Amino acid sequence: MIDPAQLTDPTVRAFVNAVNAGDRAALRAVLIPGATMSDDGSDRDLAEWTEREVFSSGGHMAVASEADGGRSLVVDYRNDTWGEMRTAWRFDVTPDGRVSRFETGQA
Repeated sequence: MIDPAQLTDPTVRAFVNAVNAGDRAALRAVLIPGATMSDDGSDRDLAEWTEREVFSSGGHMAVASEADGGRSLVVDYRNDTWGEMRTAWRFDVTPDGRVSRFETGQA
């Protein structure tokens, strides 16, 4: 596994750290207003999804690998609802270093 502190892209690193800390404010700070996301190819309401899949269920990202300059990850993701699963994550990052969109799904 890759220690989150060693992730190449600082924005993705901040995202992973916010998820792992269960820090809503830190996650909001790394996302642009109106950011979007998809899960297994279907667009989801980002606020609802993060509350259900991350914050209220103890979501945690253990990064197995990174590619595309650190903006694509393979993660062993776990939460209290689904247990652990291998997932792929891809991030679109704005020039000012915030996430405009992320996509996740089974890897």
